[in-house]
Amino acid sequence: MSQVKAVNVDIAVLLGRSTLPMQQLLRMGRGAVIPLDAKINDEVWILANNHPVARGEIQINDDRISIAVTGPADVYDFMAGGG
Repeated sequence: MSQVKAVNVDIAVLLGRSTLPMQQLLRMGRGAVIPLDAKINDEVWILANNHPVARGEIQINDDRISIAVTGPADVYDFMAGGG
């Protein structure tokens, strides 16, 4: 069991996606806003080492933001860019 505890896993939450021309991306500076395809109350993707493992929803309590797991990820839906 101690070997399992030594494994590092990178966890990321994908809020949405956007497609931008490279020229526009290069012109962006600090504080630039990138519009995403997500809407209010959309579920987010939870990724482990860049692989979708679960879906979740954003929760805000006081000044803390957290993600509540709502269900398993559908890899095919993720690859298709689905929400």
